[in-house]
Amino acid sequence: MKIIVNGKEVETNKKTLAELLDELGQGNSRVATAVNEAFVPAKARMTQNLFTGDRIEIVTPRQGG
Repeated sequence: MKIIVNGKEVETNKKTLAELLDELGQGNSRVATAVNEAFVPAKARMTQNLFTGDRIEIVTPRQGG
């Protein structure tokens, strides 16, 4: 299926957000995630299903000021 990850089209066969993060090498990273502009907490990623056309945002926290 085709989805959008951080503004770029991606082809994947992964069914959940957790699986997608593993595929992208972000599975163990501390990141914030959203699907179609709705925040998805880390505990909910294994049950967050993905569908064709979904828009996923993966954001790495930064320190600074």
